[in-house]
Amino acid sequence: MSGEPEVTRTPEEEEEEEIKSSYKPPPEKTIEEILAADQEDESLRKYKEALLGQAQTGVVIFDANDPRKVIVKKLALCVTGRDDVELDLSGDLTDLKKQVFIIKEGVQYRIRIDFIVQREIVHGLKYVQKTYRLGVPVDKMTHMVGSYPPKTEIQSYTTPPEDAPSGMMARGAYTVNSLFTDDDKNIHLQWEWSFEIKKDWKD
Repeated sequence: MSGEPEVTRTPEEEEEEEIKSSYKPPPEKTIEEILAADQEDESLRKYKEALLGQAQTGVVIFDANDPRKVIVKKLALCVTGRDDVELDLSGDLTDLKKQVFIIKEGVQYRIRIDFIVQREIVHGLKYVQKTYRLGVPVDKMTHMVGSYPPKTEIQSYTTPPEDAPSGMMARGAYTVNSLFTDDDKNIHLQWEWSFEIKKDWKD
């Protein structure tokens, strides 16, 4: 017995510890440092040039008036056989609470996030989504998105498929807190949105 009090972690803290222990972020380097390293290795040099694309010829800036490295543009709910339902994340985020996604119970869906990376490479992007019903947390998912070079076009990440809850008890309104962050705990965007589980799409 050491005599020290036992530290009790919440499930969220345990999940964060598990993510930290299983994922080792690469050291952060500038584009110039990446291009300068291992120049004698021809195959590696070509690989890095292909990976960096536009960024190797100079600083890539999508919006000169926006100082952010990551500009999150859109969230889409994707269900096979149906048109994507989209949320515009480039405007007033408080308006998102007025929109409610309708999801048929039991369907399989994915979430796609469209974003712009400018100025520098962003390391270890991560999407965290916490779902609440009547103010009580009912689900949390964390997805490692990865590292992305700056580009003038939109880049996207789509989550693995998820199954919507089903049954009479699952039907109803849910609130979601979404967070787009990275290895350095930079908050690129945080927003709240809603969906409703129904028996059918038009129920």
